[in-house]
Amino acid sequence: FNPQRIKSASARVDEQAVQSRQCFLCIENLPDEQRGILYQDHFLILCNPAPIFDRHFTISHVTHQKQSIEAFPEIFLDLAREFGPSYTIFYNGPQCGASAPDHMHFQACPANVLPIEALAADDTKRLLKKKEGTVSIWALSTCGRQVILIESKDEKDMELAVRRLVEGMRKTLGVSDEPMMNVLCSFTGGTWRLIVFPRRKHRPDVYYRQGDDRVLISPGAVDLGGLIVTPIEKDFVSVDARMVEDIFREVSLEGQTVEEILRAW
Repeated sequence: FNPQRIKSASARVDEQAVQSRQCFLCIENLPDEQRGILYQDHFLILCNPAPIFDRHFTISHVTHQKQSIEAFPEIFLDLAREFGPSYTIFYNGPQCGASAPDHMHFQACPANVLPIEALAADDTKRLLKKKEGTVSIWALSTCGRQVILIESKDEKDMELAVRRLVEGMRKTLGVSDEPMMNVLCSFTGGTWRLIVFPRRKHRPDVYYRQGDDRVLISPGAVDLGGLIVTPIEKDFVSVDARMVEDIFREVSLEGQTVEEILRAW
């Protein structure tokens, strides 16, 4: 239950709404108290002003440009290595969780606070799908939503894997924009691990119901990672495992489609 997240959960992210508001990640619009650390000359590491975690950072580009993981896979991996192993870096796609889809940014949270990270490390839950050079691609079983794991000790191979995943999803789904996904990235023991949640829908049907039937859950990487954020108290009280399962199933890609993506790798 986190009332501070109401702006993020209820943010209008349609093109008209985004164009009509000031971008809150642009340097000139940051809170007066905000300070940042310049990273690789192009990103600012900022304390998130409405944190989910006791240590929650937003890592935003210094210029206003659209959210795109395939434009910055090397930064994503560098951040995971330099923040690791104490932190996990995560990314929300522009159509499925990013409240600023028009401004490139990653986020960081303490490592292993999301339940999915323990599942991803459990050999009994992992099913090897493919191995190409240094890159291993796994699926996670019995966790209620589709999850792709990608692991490697080689950064260049991981960069290529990110781009191949995006392109494979784009071709399989027949879309021209970045396909919907949320991604966690960690670096431990010399190995990068990507936990990818391929998506088919931004928000579940319960989000759009009227009155007391509405449940304000807008799932991003954190929620799909197993930590459901509810900014409204009644939702915190009423949401149960059945509804979470339904939301995960509704917003995730179908298993058959994920298999097609992996075959096209």
